[in-house]
Amino acid sequence: MFVLDNWHEGANHINGSAGAFFTPSGLAGDFAIDACGGRTIDLCAGIGVLAFHVFWRGYYARGQGAPEREIVCIERNPAYVEVGRKVLPEAKWICADVFDFDLRGLGHFGCAIANPPFGATPRSGSGPRYTGRSFEFHLIDIASDIADYGAFIIPQMSAPFEYSGVQCYRERKSEDYLKFAEQTGIHLEAGCGVDCSYHRDVWRGVAPNVEVVCANFEDMPRNKARSPTDPEAELRALWTEKRAPLDRQDAIIAEVAAKAKAGIRFVEPPVQADLLAEIERSSSKR
Repeated sequence: MFVLDNWHEGANHINGSAGAFFTPSGLAGDFAIDACGGRTIDLCAGIGVLAFHVFWRGYYARGQGAPEREIVCIERNPAYVEVGRKVLPEAKWICADVFDFDLRGLGHFGCAIANPPFGATPRSGSGPRYTGRSFEFHLIDIASDIADYGAFIIPQMSAPFEYSGVQCYRERKSEDYLKFAEQTGIHLEAGCGVDCSYHRDVWRGVAPNVEVVCANFEDMPRNKARSPTDPEAELRALWTEKRAPLDRQDAIIAEVAAKAKAGIRFVEPPVQADLLAEIERSSSKR
């Protein structure tokens, strides 16, 4: 807690140029109320302020004998990762850019969290559907493909409502948000009702107006579970559980489809067995 409250990232890094400002610890503690959902990934994790509070809130709320909440933190700045590993060694830390890294290879998550860089911040890639300029919307678009649920801290102007620092809740959807919602099918909502303005004076180096927004990705049409009688869906679910690389899955599906089109019948399913054996061999080497 001392490190989270006192380590000043601006001492050695020009965060303004990257649009990155670390979440005040008090706001992160309030945010953790909305970050529910089992296995969790923190995108653009910084030194792990959000992940720290989400992990420990879950740790003390878990039932007797229940396993610790698994958290994966993705951060591209190696200096931040070095600090984060000391602050929250219970998490799996990966030094990588969320736009370049194979997030699907990590398996599926119950919850995605982030306080990402804001606005038209330079980035190395884009979300799979959103084509606008806002970094936060690109990141939420990415998160919707790897998690059932998401909780994020974004600029108040990007949220479809105003709640923090105003007299009452009111809807206010910007043109950029409407474009994001239309392109992705994602609709952001207020969570339990955290007034982020309460923590505005304790941000370091900047005092942004922000909101906590949540999204249920599981209910989106493109994420709804496919029929259990669909053999491809069953295979992909099994391979994903075993953390098989997505490109390997696609190659096998394409091979099977090509053989089926050519009229070749399979007397046994060697492909699935071979892939699982390959996964087990690579796991044993680690």
